[in-house]
Formats: sequence, C-alpha cells, structure tokens
Amino acid sequence: MTPTTIAFRSVAFRLASLRTTALRLAVFGLALPLLSFPSPVLAHEIEIETGVICDTREQAQRLALLLEDDAQAAIRTVNSEAQDATACALASMAYVRGAKAGTARSKAGTFEIVEVLVIGVETRRGLKQASPAVYFTLFKVEERPA
Repeated sequence: MTPTTIAFRSVAFRLASLRTTALRLAVFGLALPLLSFPSPVLAHEIEIETGVICDTREQAQRLALLLEDDAQAAIRTVNSEAQDATACALASMAYVRGAKAGTARSKAGTFEIVEVLVIGVETRRGLKQASPAVYFTLFKVEERPA
C-alpha cells in the first residue's frame, strides 16, 4: 500500500469514529455540523487539496469578489475587514464536501461557495488529523461561451 492509500484509509476510519461521537452528542442535544453530511462516509468522499477556506459564507463571498491576481492580498483584505487574522486562509487540507452555500461572480470568474468539513491538514510530516470543523471554500465554475 502507498502512503496516500494508508492516509485515506486512516482518515476514513477517523471520520467514521467522529460520526459515531457526533451521533452520541446529538442524543444530548448538541447538534454538530458533521451530522449534515451524507452517511455512510466512504474513503472516496474525502478530498485532499490546497485551497482557500473562510470561517463564514459571507467572508468566502467577499474573497471571491476580490480575487484577481493576488490571492494572498485578497485574503489579507478579508481578514482585515473581519478584524480576524485567521478568518480566511490558504490551506492544504483533507475535507468532505457539504452543501452548496451560494455563488459569487467577479472579474476572476464565477465561484461556487461550498461548505466543507475539514478533517485533516497537510504538514511537513504529511497529513495530520485535525479537529473536525466546518468552513467555506470556493470552487471555480468552468464557464463556456454560448
């Protein structure tokens, strides 16, 4: 098995464990965003890539409007407006896609705003488990001329 295969299986196992924990917490009235994702969770539903994540849909929408040539400058602008240095960030992550939260159009193109459940982050030592958290990310929509 390759290290990537092992990482996918490990992440899938951990996500299944987290779903079990989330269901237990739900019994006590603590609804978690994790419960809104499809069941059962399979390894092929986990995606690993580098992209922008934001704390809120509104921040992701604002970021999409600012994106042109310099993504880091757009991130700094959104973070400054939010008065939070970590409101949006560029991250290499393992995640499960959630619901589409909207669409944003700018000079850079059209973007879908999508909820993602981040379950791992890439470090110098490889993919590491992270406390599951819901963020919003942008996926560029391929537009074809009519």
